[in-house]
Amino acid sequence: MRFTSTLTRRVIGGLLLALLTAQAALAADIRVVTSGAFTEAYKKLVPLFEAATGHRVISSYGASIGNAPDSIPSRFARGESFDMVILSEGGLEALMKDGKLVPGSRVDIVRSQIGAAVRKGTPKPDISTVAALKQTLLNASSVAYSASASGTYLSTELFAKLGVQERLAQTGKKILSERVGAVVARGDAELGFQQVSELIYFKELDFIGTLPDEVQQTIFFSAGLVQGAQQPELARQLLRFLTSPAVAETVRATGLDPVAQGTAGAAK
Repeated sequence: MRFTSTLTRRVIGGLLLALLTAQAALAADIRVVTSGAFTEAYKKLVPLFEAATGHRVISSYGASIGNAPDSIPSRFARGESFDMVILSEGGLEALMKDGKLVPGSRVDIVRSQIGAAVRKGTPKPDISTVAALKQTLLNASSVAYSASASGTYLSTELFAKLGVQERLAQTGKKILSERVGAVVARGDAELGFQQVSELIYFKELDFIGTLPDEVQQTIFFSAGLVQGAQQPELARQLLRFLTSPAVAETVRATGLDPVAQGTAGAAK
């Protein structure tokens, strides 16, 4: 009986070792590049996916649009290799149009809104109404905004709509390859605007709210599969995890609104 028990343990142990070896052999690297708004949620979720699957996600980061050296369009222009990309809907559609992504592979992951913050301990200006936002922009000595999707909206549409474009030509600062929050936190700008999810994690900042509904821009951040991806099936697996109901609360905690996949696209 003791012999049988010992043999059984050895057989089970051998099978487990074989399974673990097989899993290690099947484990692979998934290369992903993501833009700033989804970064905090992404950094929380990817380690969970890696632990559950044994796969490794190799991550890169950059702005959705623009020509900064680390922006996603610049990375593609240099020929950097990825399996999946996560960025603003406009940036994704531009890559899709350029033939960089698999047609029909877009999946909307989250919605994001634009907010504002000031350095902790400094006066909190009012942006709760359109009139208050306009006056705050006119009064601010320096206003930082992103070189990516949110900043493009502010600088090319909203400032002109509010009639503050001439003032912001003097006080506005477009921030490249860095989060707006970092600039405001060290005192290089009085007021900063960016996606809420990119501002709320700076302990050195006071978040003062989102843009008024009348002038808010809600942006989808979406994923797409890259043409010629080395691991397309594993990228789909990661994407299903990132959009699953099980992770929705984690995503919401980072200042984003998960998109219900019943009303969004599915990776193909």
